[in-house]
Amino acid sequence: MGMDYSVARKSQLDSKELLLLESEVKNQGKNMVIAYVLWYFLGLFGGHRFYFGKTGSAVAQLILSITVFGMIATFIWWIVDAFLVHTWVKEHNAIVENRIIDNILANRGISERYPI
Repeated sequence: MGMDYSVARKSQLDSKELLLLESEVKNQGKNMVIAYVLWYFLGLFGGHRFYFGKTGSAVAQLILSITVFGMIATFIWWIVDAFLVHTWVKEHNAIVENRIIDNILANRGISERYPI
């Protein structure tokens, strides 16, 4: 989803709806700082991947970390993930944002959650 698509969808919202959107994305989205802290301190054990719901690869990292050879492979994987975490956060938050925009537009004035 491109930036123009996101801007076009947001342009359909008024100021109260935009504030609601921002608040909900902050609550439901992933935090870049938390993601990188998890990557840095627990990345060799898949902590950042658990945070993103990538359970299969997180468990694989955790299991690989048990052996010396596995730790070397996981270290390389950890370095590669340093460049991917930023994209994962942005993609996850874009999905959350679009879901919330859909809910706001679908429930305008008829929902207690989105009373606008």
